[in-house]
Amino acid sequence: MAGIYELTKAQIMLRDSVRQLAQEKIKPIAAQLEEEEKFPTQVHEWFREMELYGLGIEEKWGGSGAGCTECALAIEQIAQVSASCAILLGAYSLGPRVLMNVGNDEQKQKYLTKVASGEFIPCFALTEPEAGSDASNIQTKAVQDGDDWLVSGTKCFATLADVADMYTVFAKTDPEKGTAGISAFLIDKGAKGLTIPKHEKKMGCKAVHVCEVKLDEVRVPQRNMMGARGDGYRQTVRTVEVSRYATSARSVGLAQGALDHAIEYAKQRVVFGKPIAKFQAIQFMIADMAIQIEAARQLTYKTVAEIDRGNREEAVKLGSMAKCFAADTAVKVACDALQIFGGYGYMEDYPMAQYYRDAKLLQIAEGTTQIQRMIVAREVMK
Repeated sequence: MAGIYELTKAQIMLRDSVRQLAQEKIKPIAAQLEEEEKFPTQVHEWFREMELYGLGIEEKWGGSGAGCTECALAIEQIAQVSASCAILLGAYSLGPRVLMNVGNDEQKQKYLTKVASGEFIPCFALTEPEAGSDASNIQTKAVQDGDDWLVSGTKCFATLADVADMYTVFAKTDPEKGTAGISAFLIDKGAKGLTIPKHEKKMGCKAVHVCEVKLDEVRVPQRNMMGARGDGYRQTVRTVEVSRYATSARSVGLAQGALDHAIEYAKQRVVFGKPIAKFQAIQFMIADMAIQIEAARQLTYKTVAEIDRGNREEAVKLGSMAKCFAADTAVKVACDALQIFGGYGYMEDYPMAQYYRDAKLLQIAEGTTQIQRMIVAREVMK
């Protein structure tokens, strides 16, 4: 693992300003957002005002020109107080990634500039009922009809699909060619034949919905194909390989938030005449949590540093390591933090039940921990 990272003054300033937003504005309403299960419109506006949606987008297209490191720093701070709001911010790292990689200037002018400003909400629609970890098994098809394509199929677990303005959709244009027959398309909100039948009832992260997306011969012009015909699967892999850092950062943030609550509670909760923070059993739990979080944080930061350097091979390996380790850490820390709260941790009046529910998603989204271990094994045994 060659190379080191060091945060710049600008990155530290960004981290601290996002932390202030998270702690002062989002934290007080986080529980309410989960109870209402509605899109966090106010938070979306705050993100727009701070120009957070343009962090990973080139200045030419309205972004700040910052890299994945800045995105990870911002996501981590938001995740400390709200996993849902961190997903909202992270979706802007995944949704337009194919457009950023292979979109032409016309597509970028029309879509990417509006993503950077927060005017457009992006949706990345890849997963299907029979194609999760095995993205090559998608069944959605695109049939050519003159200069257009007719796209039909069903996508599931599509984040923000119910509020999205643009959809990145993958479909088979040449089914007989296997993975070489999958292409990527941009589909506009309101396109005839595109419907959102439902959003799923999740156990956590309820303020941001994942939805089923039905496509019934949706007419898509050739100009909305991104990249070359048949290049969609390669772009899928390339996108997810890079975007996993957002889940790692979310994991670190969630774990840190759970630990902060646990420490605060341990200092206040008195048992046998003294705060439970004075008991070695609790101290050891907190120490282990802090150690694991810092290890996950450093692995995540190293990952985004390699992505920003353009060191793809190293970034792929580290990205899977970070995603796997950080997600597992978040689940363990949330569990241990709840344990420190005792019976109160199980009550909805306290925040730990929410952290516990939200953490589990991290081991599943954007490649399960089992898939990450397969990737790491492949990379280290080359």
